Amino acid sequence: MADLIDRPKNELTDSELQRLEEYEFSNGPMSILQDAVNLGTQVLISCRNNHKLLAKVRAFDRHTNMVLENVKELWMEYPKKGAKGVPRERFVSKMFLRGDSVIVVLKA
Repeated sequence: MADLIDRPKNELTDSELQRLEEYEFSNGPMSILQDAVNLGTQVLISCRNNHKLLAKVRAFDRHTNMVLENVKELWMEYPKKGAKGVPRERFVSKMFLRGDSVIVVLKA
């Protein structure tokens, strides 16, 4: 596997790229999402709009686009400027989350 990691991706064949991606998904940062899919565990996702999502991951891709189930969405709502925030939450049974809104993914 070390030979694939060190070579530029434009020099790899399609099958080598596939093997490298599988290795990266099982051993790199994406392994958190891979484990969540395989084990059915929850993750905590922090989004760019200051919302937090506690959910089970059903599927994901290299861009961190995700299909989520049993999503608990949490955020703070500020009724007036400078006023104290009010915690809000909602439940969503199924959700597609676009990867560009993801800041961080944590094991729950």
